[in-house]
Amino acid sequence: MSDDCLFCNIIAGDVPADKVYEDEHLLAFRDINPAAPTHILVIPKKHLASVMDADAADRELMGRLLLAANAIAAEQGLDEGFRYVINTGDLGGQTVFHLHLHIIGGRRLSWPPG
Repeated sequence: MSDDCLFCNIIAGDVPADKVYEDEHLLAFRDINPAAPTHILVIPKKHLASVMDADAADRELMGRLLLAANAIAAEQGLDEGFRYVINTGDLGGQTVFHLHLHIIGGRRLSWPPG
């Protein structure tokens, strides 16, 4: 955990969040600035600044991240479609440097994004 990381502070309970899922490895909560009717962030409790910081030791954690996102999307009723987004680095649009997967849905999404 990183003391100056917003998401680490959410994990620690020091910053409130509208949680939709939590287990020993992951936390998911609603984005405070949603891009769609459903916009949920799924984060590992282990601090990884970006997806590029994951390595072979994180293989199981990364699988858990995707499987939890699948379950959350289903629970949220996104059967007609949704999008996963992982922004990476400044040029990739990452603003919080703690790995997070966006689940975005509940409306028709256009392509290309951004």
